[in-house]
Amino acid sequence: MLRFRTRPALRRIALTGAALLAAAAAVPPAAASAAADGGAARRPSGGGLSALVRYTENGIPHILAKDYADLGFGTGWAQAADQVCVLADGFLTVSGERSRWFGPDAAPDGSLSSAAGNLSSDLYFKGIRESGTVEKLLATPAPAGPGKDVKELMRGWAAGYNAWLAQNKITDPACKGAGWVHPVTAVDVAARAYAVAVLGGQGRGIDGIAAAQPPAGAAHTPPGAGARTSAPAPGADIDPAAAAEAARQLFDTSRYDMGSNAVAFAGSATASGGGLLLGNPHYPWQGGRRFWQSQQTIPGELNVSGGSLLGTVVVNIGFNEKVAWSHTVATGTPVNLHQLALDPKDPTAYLVDGVAEKMVPRTVSVPVKGGAPVSRTQWWTRFGPVLTSLGAGLPLPWSATTAYALNDPNAVNLRAFDTALAMGKARSVAGIQDAQRRTQGLPWVNTLAADSAGKTLFTQSQIVPRITDELAARCSTPLGRATYPSAGLAVLDGSRGDCALGSDPDAVQPGVFGPAKAPTLRDATYAENSNDSAWLANADHPLTGYERVWGTTGTARSLRTRGALEDVSAMAAKGGLTVADLQKQQFANRVPAGDLAAADAASACAALPGGTATASDGSAVDVSAACPVLARWDRTAETASRGALLFDRFWRRLTASTAAKDLWLVPFSAADPVRTPRTLNQSAPGVGRALADTVVELKAAGIALDAPLGEHQFVVRGGERIPVGGGTEALGVWDKVEAVWNPAGGGYTEVVHGSSHIQAVGWDGGRCPVARTLLSYSQSSNPNSPYYADQTRMFSGERWVRSRYCEADILTSAALRVVWPRERR
Repeated sequence: MLRFRTRPALRRIALTGAALLAAAAAVPPAAASAAADGGAARRPSGGGLSALVRYTENGIPHILAKDYADLGFGTGWAQAADQVCVLADGFLTVSGERSRWFGPDAAPDGSLSSAAGNLSSDLYFKGIRESGTVEKLLATPAPAGPGKDVKELMRGWAAGYNAWLAQNKITDPACKGAGWVHPVTAVDVAARAYAVAVLGGQGRGIDGIAAAQPPAGAAHTPPGAGARTSAPAPGADIDPAAAAEAARQLFDTSRYDMGSNAVAFAGSATASGGGLLLGNPHYPWQGGRRFWQSQQTIPGELNVSGGSLLGTVVVNIGFNEKVAWSHTVATGTPVNLHQLALDPKDPTAYLVDGVAEKMVPRTVSVPVKGGAPVSRTQWWTRFGPVLTSLGAGLPLPWSATTAYALNDPNAVNLRAFDTALAMGKARSVAGIQDAQRRTQGLPWVNTLAADSAGKTLFTQSQIVPRITDELAARCSTPLGRATYPSAGLAVLDGSRGDCALGSDPDAVQPGVFGPAKAPTLRDATYAENSNDSAWLANADHPLTGYERVWGTTGTARSLRTRGALEDVSAMAAKGGLTVADLQKQQFANRVPAGDLAAADAASACAALPGGTATASDGSAVDVSAACPVLARWDRTAETASRGALLFDRFWRRLTASTAAKDLWLVPFSAADPVRTPRTLNQSAPGVGRALADTVVELKAAGIALDAPLGEHQFVVRGGERIPVGGGTEALGVWDKVEAVWNPAGGGYTEVVHGSSHIQAVGWDGGRCPVARTLLSYSQSSNPNSPYYADQTRMFSGERWVRSRYCEADILTSAALRVVWPRERR
């Protein structure tokens, strides 16, 4: 690794490297290696790869390479430099080795699945690896499988990560000296991509997959080959109403630790006539689902800047000189269940059109720290794995007559990198849409985009099972008739061949909707999404006519969606917008819940006899001091805002204990979805109780009722207490943060998830895009790195990074630092 410290030398080496790589780009890249051909794919990659990495302010790398393998090398090397411990932890997960190192009962960080413990995580992921699932997908020809450029990126990424490990000492205390940090292969990189693809499907069902065993004492003797028997009546002791509510909560995007806002403005609303794009993803602040910033360049082939999920080889959310895009977590239900009618002679066989079909057993053995290996058999069907629960609240018992199998179409989708790479090369929103049409790799997100010509796009081009409302009506079991309307979760009768999902002619894989069926809005003055369905991407032009599995129409929107639509529609009407207006929107920190209810809450407080309310424990509490604080509050979640913390704690209690029908005097109306429901019901019993409980809570913690928010909503980095603005999902704040409430520790003492890789992008007629970015939790998780908390301080102060995209901007950076990592063979 070379470090060039003088300014003239830095610029000479950067310019020389750029010239060399530009010349090399004229030579066709070496032919891509065969996909995961057994032994070669399982060995750490070699080949003398290298890349030029130019670092600018805040440790953001600009990676320059002559081909995709070298670009992957530079990306893997630079990610390891910032996040080696987090990356290594994730590779332990996808190799099924967590129990070996950390014990079976400890919990993963949740970034690659919803498994509750290491053992179930390991049983699932080791089963995936031993079955060769990832290798088979790598070997699938494009477009159903990944393309050669992506395979080269993965090969190079593994080599770059390994080279960093071989050439550097780990200083991060999270894994310094740890035996579980080791080299990886291209298949490991692909396995991590696979885990991200199935996060919303099999990743949610891992505990149920690992726990699924045939009923005790049942015979497992298979029937004669081709034997026909009658299907028993489906039945299981599941309360349909409880299941419907559990499914609704499971697929409720407001409950996820991933979310997002994004808005695209057309040229008709901007000062320059070019489009504008503000992306505000809400992702975890810790662990393996963090974003990491970079620019990836192959001269004449690719030049894209933005955020990548750790361990990915491409820019997931970003921009180039012509187009910018962001993603929001979509409401499409990415899975469905098949209710199996079991053979009376064998509960590991199921009937399809009267013919018994054996389940396929996968016996997996997991090494366990301090104990004997644990072996367990998983059971797979033509539909997917058998499971005994989906999430913690939806039991799916395996009885002598009935079992449930999970269909996750993203379990055969390893194309997300191809989609991201194609989007990075697009030149317009039409190119973004074409990239998604050709590759079809997005598993659980919407896309919003704007381009330099002033065009906009919203599209829900995610992979979802091909569940039409007609199919659900014809083939749903009694359980499915409850869960499909509530959550879009179809439970189909697996014993009937005519209940197969079918195919669309424009789909690259069977059993999913083709891109022509995805809810899409082109060239609207604005397109916005805050994790509700596609219905109100533009409130003046509602999208309708799509199947329930994509999401709802005509239903109440979240406060975050309502507040966002109010804000962006007003911005579009005002016109003359610039990137500065996007920056103001990001940190306006308006609290929609406060605008709707704070004045009424203050009035209800002032009207309480004697200023006293009854707490949940029956005690009488003097709440009179809270009334003027609520009345004077500025309705924002700025760090200096007085009253924001009081209202936040009050509002969380009130909405958790009071149904919407009792909370509002004006109910929801589909004819006025942005402004309803509204008008707080001041006489609702929960109002006084929530006030009393909040006053008691804050006084017990020694927190003044009018304390500035930032004194009690903060993070600690290296002993430094950094105030954090923004607010929770319940408040509807655009700049969403969800923090851990620890009154003994001073209030909200850690942000769990929220605003992450933020980008505001536009065009002003110049050669370079106008872009401002911010990574809320900073580039590195290593407390010894200078890039551990620098952007977190900027986020606290509502300051932005000026993105350096064009060569002249990179080379004139006062912080320019150049390295040229390469393999040593």
